[in-house]
Amino acid sequence: MRVILTAIGRLKAGPERDLCARYMERAAASARSIGLTGVDLRELEEGRARRAEDRKVEEARAVRAQIPPGARLILLDERGKNLTSEAFAQDLARSRDAGAPGFVIAIGGPDGFDPDLRAQADLVAAFGAMTWPHQLVRIMAAEQIYRAITILSGHPYHRA
Repeated sequence: MRVILTAIGRLKAGPERDLCARYMERAAASARSIGLTGVDLRELEEGRARRAEDRKVEEARAVRAQIPPGARLILLDERGKNLTSEAFAQDLARSRDAGAPGFVIAIGGPDGFDPDLRAQADLVAAFGAMTWPHQLVRIMAAEQIYRAITILSGHPYHRA
C-alpha cells in the first residue's frame, strides 16, 4: 500500500518546505519495514475558476485523479473528527492489512473541499478545531504519517 499526501497548492522554498520534506523522507525510509510500498507528496494546482464553488470542483477533480481505485481517502478539515496519533496509525494499519492499494490524505485549498468529495471520503479528520495555515497543516500531516509508521514499527519516537 502506498501512502499519498496530496495538497492543493505548492510550498515555496523555505523552512516549511524543508521540514515537510524531512518528515516525508523519514516516513519513506521506514515505510517498507511495516509493509508499505512508499510514501509520496503530490502538490496539485489551485483551481483557477472565479467562484469558490467552481474552484472546489476543479480541485476535487485533481484530488480524485490521485486516488488509486480501492484506496482509502482521508480529508483534512477543521470540521473533521479529532483522532489520536494511535488511532490514525491503527487506521493506516487496518487499510494496509485489508489490502487497500493506497491511503490518500488530502489537504484542500483555501476554499475547502467540494461537498461531493467530502461525501466520497472514508474519513474527514482535523488537527483540532482551530484553523491552521496551509504550510503548517502539510508539516503536521507529514509528521503524523511518520509518527504512524514509527508507532506501527515499534520505534521509540512516539512516547505516549
